[in-house]
Amino acid sequence: MAIYTCLLLDVDNTLLDFDAAERQALTAMLQEYDLPHDAQACETYHKLNRELWDALAKGKLNKAKLFQTRFTRYLQALGLPDNGQGPAMNDRYEELLSTHADLIPGALNALEELGEVATLATVSNGATAVQQPRIQDSGIGRYMDGVYISEKVGCAKPSARLFEHVLKDLGITNRSRVLMVGDDLLADIKGGQNAGLDTCWVNFKNEENHSGVEPTYEIHSYEELYRIVMEPEELENLGVRNRRHSNEA
Repeated sequence: MAIYTCLLLDVDNTLLDFDAAERQALTAMLQEYDLPHDAQACETYHKLNRELWDALAKGKLNKAKLFQTRFTRYLQALGLPDNGQGPAMNDRYEELLSTHADLIPGALNALEELGEVATLATVSNGATAVQQPRIQDSGIGRYMDGVYISEKVGCAKPSARLFEHVLKDLGITNRSRVLMVGDDLLADIKGGQNAGLDTCWVNFKNEENHSGVEPTYEIHSYEELYRIVMEPEELENLGVRNRRHSNEA
């Protein structure tokens, strides 16, 4: 039996390449609005958007306010008039974003391997209308025993309430066998800690941790995750399909 028999997995920049999806959707939307869409404009948006999501994770902002104001603030950052079009820009951006299900290389193979030994579920803070099509189109959904999006549950990471809902719905009682895996220290890792779970920081970009949040583990590849989750005998059987795993954790 695996060391961790249930994995709660973030979606963006853990399984799906959100940076690529963001860049493509943002560029297309800005072009439609005849606005600057060069690398500098995209970086300005990315930085501002990251600050807003961090504020959400710290409880300083709700998601509705984030979606309503982020492009208004973006236009202000560029010194351009808003003319009340910020919310419409956000809606169009989200619509375009939902069509980009860019996988991180190796993600599906990793899910196939991990699904042989553990119960898998996604836990995402993204908008439902964006995440559901991306999860389905990317193929990651077929490996999941549960798909949980904060907007549908009614609470967001890092709230322990979201994890309580997920664990109850999955029928998981032993939290010592559950691992929260994600790239966002303030949402994924802090959220897992709030729920009393071990956590694994997905640091594929080799970033420095200045958050003050210390994960149980840190990985730079999916293969490193195998060694955290699996017993030695399971590692020896990588590639073998239809192995049995216990859903009890």
